[in-house]
Amino acid sequence: MRRILLLSACFILATAFAASSAVITIVNLDGAGEGFNDPTAAAPVGGNPGVTVGQQRLNVFQEAANIWGALLPSNVTIRVRAQFNPQTCGATSAVLGSAGPVQVFRDFAGAEIAATWYHVALANKLANVDLSVSDDINATFNSNINGDPGCLGGTNWYYGFDGNEGTNIELLPVVLHELGHGLGFSTLVGSTGAESGGFQDLYETFIRDNTLGLTWDNMTQTQRATSAVNTNNVVWNGSFVTAHAPLQLDDAPLMEVNSGGSLPPTIPIGTASFGAALTLAGLTGDVVLVDDVTAPVTDGCEALVNGAALSGNIALIDRGLCAFTVKAAAAQAAGAIGVIIANNVAGTTPPALGGTDPSITIPVVSVTQADGNAIKAELGAGVNVTLTVDPNQLAGADTSNRVKLFAPNPYQGGSSISHFDVSASPNLLMEPAINGNLSSDVDLTLAHFTDLGWLDTLPTAVGRGPGITVLSNYPNPFNPATTIRYEISPAQNVTLSIYDVRGGLVRTLERGMRTSGTHHSLWNGRDERGNAVASGVYYVRLVAASETMTRKIVLLK
Repeated sequence: MRRILLLSACFILATAFAASSAVITIVNLDGAGEGFNDPTAAAPVGGNPGVTVGQQRLNVFQEAANIWGALLPSNVTIRVRAQFNPQTCGATSAVLGSAGPVQVFRDFAGAEIAATWYHVALANKLANVDLSVSDDINATFNSNINGDPGCLGGTNWYYGFDGNEGTNIELLPVVLHELGHGLGFSTLVGSTGAESGGFQDLYETFIRDNTLGLTWDNMTQTQRATSAVNTNNVVWNGSFVTAHAPLQLDDAPLMEVNSGGSLPPTIPIGTASFGAALTLAGLTGDVVLVDDVTAPVTDGCEALVNGAALSGNIALIDRGLCAFTVKAAAAQAAGAIGVIIANNVAGTTPPALGGTDPSITIPVVSVTQADGNAIKAELGAGVNVTLTVDPNQLAGADTSNRVKLFAPNPYQGGSSISHFDVSASPNLLMEPAINGNLSSDVDLTLAHFTDLGWLDTLPTAVGRGPGITVLSNYPNPFNPATTIRYEISPAQNVTLSIYDVRGGLVRTLERGMRTSGTHHSLWNGRDERGNAVASGVYYVRLVAASETMTRKIVLLK
């Protein structure tokens, strides 16, 4: 049984290697002179060799397709209908892209759960045959992001593969994100809680409401609708994501109140994609409200006039009117040792703070509007806080390490539930908004797809048994060589190999028994015959005992 639909879902460490790599083909839907066919001349950038804007765009899409294809197994080609069209774009927000499955199927040969909708790409993989009569994924991206001052202040797409987008928006993680939706990271259930055609979908069977103690497939329609806005209490119930959450997520950020009248002893805080990371040692200081004279005087968007009071203290700034990085930079210039940004709209979760500015070296956090107002009310008596982390709680997970799903109130169509929550730190690929510290790692998304059935297994988490604890390399990107570092415990046989994006073996660097501890291996960018390989993306695959770990590396010449 199949169902045709167009599902829109608006928008680091690769830990497994697909034995039978999927082929993902980009189907260009753009017309002459636009989108992928834009003939505007462009210089190669960040490993992208294209010499026109259109070709660079297409190269990014194929790069994202190659990354997912190398990680996910399927004997059926996955066809992605892609195009650039004008989408919503304002001064401070924009729809970057949207994607979803063209069709869903149920009760096919190979389906692991009866009477359950599967996204077509996964259904084809499980059935080992092409069930569809058309393409598999629809994807549309915003052509208005082109340097227009009226669109995100003149921001443009960045088409490089190296994560050096600066103040622009890197297209690669956005494409990876949207393809993720099309491959299965989305539910068919909307705000009303109604199931598509009266049948549950696969994603839905993993959505758990901690308040009710039920998964969505065991709820009534009314219960699902209520759960969809049960902020902080909706989680992904898959065992692979839960097991790998400690590998990916940081300790949860926390504000400890040392003095502050009626303030509670602790206040939840959100983190920023820029500035210094919080540590267990913490940052302690008095809280001082900024003043920039121009109404509203507490938004920190104009020159600050109370710099002397801010120096050596933690600045409290209201959200609104200018970028988070502008606010933080102004406070830092005045001598503040940290920044707290209070939300300007009601909500139960401290907002994630996006932006990029490497010059900001102090911690920047957020609080809800209610907590911001409570702190302001006590400033007259003096408020002293410590910005720290909770070593017993993962950022973006519940106390059982189940990763939270995005469930804001009110419901956000195209975003609610079909994303990881914004409280996750570091930011995850499948959060509802792209962040500057994302590039091409698929983090917990691969574990998520393993829960769905794309893969049979992933490596065990650190501390859960013998195997690999670290796989890294430096530099990355590199030219002409990179040093690969790995740690194993206990002593065991290992195989360290380099693969191309299609899953073809390029070179085996090590094979044999290695002692417990840290090891280093140099790859000089050459294959087994000693020939220099071309610029592009490669994968380091380390196999130790029953565990496999893979890391993406980029060779730039």
